[in-house]
Amino acid sequence: MTAGRLSFILSFCLACSACVALRGGMLTPRENPTRELKELSGVWKFRADFSPNRKRGFEEQWYKRRLEESGSVIDMPVPASFNDITQDVQLRDFIGWVWYEREASIPHHWTSSDPGPRVLLRVGSAHYYSVVWVNGVLVTQHEGGHLPFEADITSLVQSDPSPSCRITIAVNNTLSLHSLPPGTVTYNPDTSRYPPGYFVQNIDFDFFNYAGIHRPVILYTTPKAYIDDITVTTKINENIGLVLYNVSVEGSTEATVTVTLCDKKGNNVATGNTSSGALKVPNANLWWPYLMHKDPGYLYTLEVHMKAKSHSYLFEDQYTLPVGIRTVRVTENEFLINEKQFYFHGVNKHEDSDIRGKGLDWPLIMKDFNLLHWLGANSFRTSHYPYSEEIMDLCDKYGIVVIDESPGVGIKQVESFDNQSLSHHLVVMEELVRRDKNRPSVVMWSVANEPASELPPAGYYFKTVITHTKALDPTRPVTFVSNSHFARDKGDPPLMFTEEYQKAVMQEYHAVFDVKRKEYVIGELIWNFADFMTVQYSSCAPGELHSIEEVIAPGYIMVLGKCTTLLWKFLIDCVGSTHSKSAMSNDSETLASFEEEHYDEYEYYNMQEYSCHAGGKGRTKKEIGMNTNRHCPAGHERKIATKFHNSELKRRRCRSTSS
Repeated sequence: MTAGRLSFILSFCLACSACVALRGGMLTPRENPTRELKELSGVWKFRADFSPNRKRGFEEQWYKRRLEESGSVIDMPVPASFNDITQDVQLRDFIGWVWYEREASIPHHWTSSDPGPRVLLRVGSAHYYSVVWVNGVLVTQHEGGHLPFEADITSLVQSDPSPSCRITIAVNNTLSLHSLPPGTVTYNPDTSRYPPGYFVQNIDFDFFNYAGIHRPVILYTTPKAYIDDITVTTKINENIGLVLYNVSVEGSTEATVTVTLCDKKGNNVATGNTSSGALKVPNANLWWPYLMHKDPGYLYTLEVHMKAKSHSYLFEDQYTLPVGIRTVRVTENEFLINEKQFYFHGVNKHEDSDIRGKGLDWPLIMKDFNLLHWLGANSFRTSHYPYSEEIMDLCDKYGIVVIDESPGVGIKQVESFDNQSLSHHLVVMEELVRRDKNRPSVVMWSVANEPASELPPAGYYFKTVITHTKALDPTRPVTFVSNSHFARDKGDPPLMFTEEYQKAVMQEYHAVFDVKRKEYVIGELIWNFADFMTVQYSSCAPGELHSIEEVIAPGYIMVLGKCTTLLWKFLIDCVGSTHSKSAMSNDSETLASFEEEHYDEYEYYNMQEYSCHAGGKGRTKKEIGMNTNRHCPAGHERKIATKFHNSELKRRRCRSTSS
């Protein structure tokens, strides 16, 4: 395949993308008396376009008729990545357009009533460029994965007498220098070594580039005049909680809005009769992170009711929004939640599992949250892309603090800092903030992970992205993860965490960390929470372990301000994947000896256990054996385990290098 032949894949995406943010709100669809929801998860018809130029589907207009009428199809689950569903190695590593199709029945009252409801088609996420047709008619296009997009299909379904509609979604996973994440395509014309048309997608990130429809596809309805968006911010004045709200209504200029705030027991605690205002909550139950309060993740419910008149019709709509009353503030040396110092004890994660890839996986989600509680983790970063709304809902509920990261990973080439890339990055941040702005669990936005921020254009690029994000949401700090040398880093954000690979720092780590925690270090996020699939390289086998059961795992140390101190955290797992349980005692003795000898260089963490003593007074190392005199934020001694082995965390993947 020549560069010209594959250029359609990229040029089509770029031509169709206007780099315009989603219009209107992006409220999570919720079923209630005025709104209905129909989920389309299940088995869809599927075909990958293996034609040399990857554009046969568009040339033959596969969307004009049933997909199986234009060729063979296979069954494909949605949501799921398509890569590991079959035994076809070509499909596993496929780059280009894939086509999904499903027939969806439309409830009769959605099309027969007068006036009927608005009918919307929503895709939770698809990687990375999507084109959507309903009954052969183009309804929307979207650039970028990890975030939802939707289309109003009311006129199509209400004008068609058929009780069903045919939904066709073409998804392209090709990454260009201007996509997020970016990538390049390399062509190998040497037919003596490669088959004709051979090309490779290159990426500058280490996780496997799963693709497909990763989150649920749903149909849902609203009245013709409807609640389009809700924005909530909260403040605290002594024991009074303030809930500042703004409700946006579309479809009518004559609407009345009432809001009611209810506590966990359903009691009304505050009401309002305008579309924007402030609700005062005496003796408010604050939203606290896990382990900072006996009742973490306390959520009120904001019930919004709307009545409107339009074209002689009367409409009613309602929407309920979980609300956590909390504040976030950064000082010179502290990160404060509700004016109390918060220390990030957490992990970096991935959406990654066997077979499903990055597809939404409820059992795995619940297992992960149980493991987070078991670890005593209070936070995680959504490395390196926005996670599903379902995961974010649970973070709000359980009090897990989130650093919400965009898919800005692998930005390494100078071309990826141009205006086209910048325009797309701004849209992505707007989509992310619009989706997650009301979440109490989200305390920080991360615009990128380890970009080449030492390059000359990075200064203007990141200043623009960070300024734009702050304008969208002035209530939260904005950051990115950097591994550039600080003196050459052009990004210069209000740096929250950094990493670098220096042996000298490792040797000084233990002593430095104790001191700097009192100055500007605000937390530690282990890399990585659990194993995830990686790209196959000569130096990296698929399924390479990148989790807390690694022999040596670097962690992200979170710092405030322009700090030149570069820190690592190391975890030692005394039970490797090839060790048997019978060897654990010998491993423990070996580890104990090693730890004693290298105590000042390494620290062993088990965030699960805390040991409380009067006044929180710690004991010396000799007094507590393999523990140290480290303390939790509440002043309690933190037990440090001699081994950090958790077979549950090793559950993810046991793949051979041959795949």
